[in-house]
Amino acid sequence: MPLYIGLMSGTSLDGIDAALVRCGEGRPEWLGATGLPFSTALHDDLLALCLAREVSFAELARLETAFCERQAEAVNRLLLETGTPREAITAIGSHGQTIEHAPNATPAHTYQLDNPSLLAELTGCAVVGDLRRRDLAAGGQAAPLAPAFHAALFTASEAYRLVLNLGGIANLTRLPPSGQAAPVVGFDTGPANMLMDAWSQLHHGRPYDADGAWAASGRVDDALLARLLDDDYFSRLPPKSTGREHFHLDWLTSRLSGHESPCDVQATLAELTAASIAMGVTQCSAGVSTAYDALIPCGGGAHNADLLTRIQRHLPEIPLTPCERFGWSPDWLEAGAFAWLAHQRVAGLPGNLPDVTGARGPRVLGGLYAG
Repeated sequence: MPLYIGLMSGTSLDGIDAALVRCGEGRPEWLGATGLPFSTALHDDLLALCLAREVSFAELARLETAFCERQAEAVNRLLLETGTPREAITAIGSHGQTIEHAPNATPAHTYQLDNPSLLAELTGCAVVGDLRRRDLAAGGQAAPLAPAFHAALFTASEAYRLVLNLGGIANLTRLPPSGQAAPVVGFDTGPANMLMDAWSQLHHGRPYDADGAWAASGRVDDALLARLLDDDYFSRLPPKSTGREHFHLDWLTSRLSGHESPCDVQATLAELTAASIAMGVTQCSAGVSTAYDALIPCGGGAHNADLLTRIQRHLPEIPLTPCERFGWSPDWLEAGAFAWLAHQRVAGLPGNLPDVTGARGPRVLGGLYAG
């Protein structure tokens, strides 16, 4: 079966994930992966771009080129580490770096910093890019796109399953058993690591709270949690998607009384993530009477023991099942999704799920740039 590479840089802005995936008949097979962190300067510049009200074309071009060069480095490292000949790669699926996602604005828009033409030049491989905007053009949210991949990878023959991506934002996918008429459901439940990471950076100068140890040392502030959960995003029914434009440090600080201890705020942010995920499970379980046989966590938050404990406490009836049990590492699932989406584009097959994004119908996603 053909080989594809998927590239992902998410809302955490920590670097490029690259996954080598065999796609074709049957379930996608993960063959290897690598990660390439951003330099501190590139991370800071990308974060500033995401928060900027104005930016020059020259600055956009500079950052896009630096980002693309980092992508090419990740591809070259992956090929070297896996011993894969460049000519064996059918295509690279590039997500790009989201700098603004506003599907409900007028006009609706979503912008990913990316340059598939340059990436094709630097790697010598065909590239599939601009994977979100066709769904947006068809009236969809353009996100999340991973649920279609989750369906290809994790669908069971008899049981309902949930897949939970714990990146900067949390995405939830509900998978019905194969052969059932029930649709796949997927949406962003709210912040996962994004606010916790920002709070950790602000108070400790560390990019994340390792294993949730700081959050575990604090006490949940119920009044603060209620103010956070009062945001109407959490009660809004899907299709829905969100990002840094909505959930950012100013969003948090505007809801603080000023008397909270930093560790209690961190504990409350972890509880916010768990509680909003549980709300999401309730939303996507409407009309489903069959119990779930697994909740499969992936993304960086899958390594946060405190966060997983909180999620399990909210959802005691659903077993948390490691991604490794299905032959995939939780760290590379999102990158794997964009390898699979590249395969769908090359094969001329739809990559979106209208029941997930709200698009008017299935669409072939992305443009193909020859290597």
